[in-house]
Amino acid sequence: MTSDGAETEQLDGRRRRWQEHNQVRRQVIIDAAVAVLEHQAPGEEFQVQAVADEAGMSRTVIYRHFEDRSDLDRAVQRAICDQLGVELLPALSYDGTPDQIIHRMVGSFVRWAEAHPTLYWFAERDLAGWGPSPLSRAVEQVAEGIEGIMAIVVAALGVELSDDDRAGLDPWVFGMIGAVFAAVRRWLERDRREPGIEACIAILSESIWLQINGMALARGLNLPDLPVADLLQTLGPAEDPSRMAGASEGGA
Repeated sequence: MTSDGAETEQLDGRRRRWQEHNQVRRQVIIDAAVAVLEHQAPGEEFQVQAVADEAGMSRTVIYRHFEDRSDLDRAVQRAICDQLGVELLPALSYDGTPDQIIHRMVGSFVRWAEAHPTLYWFAERDLAGWGPSPLSRAVEQVAEGIEGIMAIVVAALGVELSDDDRAGLDPWVFGMIGAVFAAVRRWLERDRREPGIEACIAILSESIWLQINGMALARGLNLPDLPVADLLQTLGPAEDPSRMAGASEGGA
């Protein structure tokens, strides 16, 4: 290897180590901001100095890793939504009947929000010039999970939905789940958090199930009270909605 090649490799190595160092420092700052928020009430802005103290560094170091305060806020929002996603992931499995799965999804979200009200408030904030908050991705995760359940049930029943029903499924489910998120926000903001958390979960999950069941009945469908995993096993590979979706994404 020539001396020029060796020098280039050394420079690349130093650059890579510096980038890794910056990524670690950036994550330390984000984690510190989340920790500061956890000790504050919803609606209370966190101070950069408090984040610096929590992270054990100066304010000037923080702004070396973020363009401005909005950049820091957005990174914190993403971290909070990643945390929520980790909480929701186990609830998105097909273990249980459709109404049980919906209850589990709603329960996971409501319990997380009740335990972290300031994080939920902060994640919902719209930052000027940044578009929708990252929390919309969490809404999509739950909505996609419910759409997946509905697709399996419809396929197991051997029913063919109309083009309009297929096209309308996504915005309808997304709006339904968005309403649940808004209801939880309202519940958290009440002076007295009533009803109790279990009753709140039951009401919200029941409202989703009643809407789904009502839409099915209006189309002559009787939804089976069977575990979704069992329904999935009745479908062949060509009929499995999850496999079909994966194949479609792979070919795109």
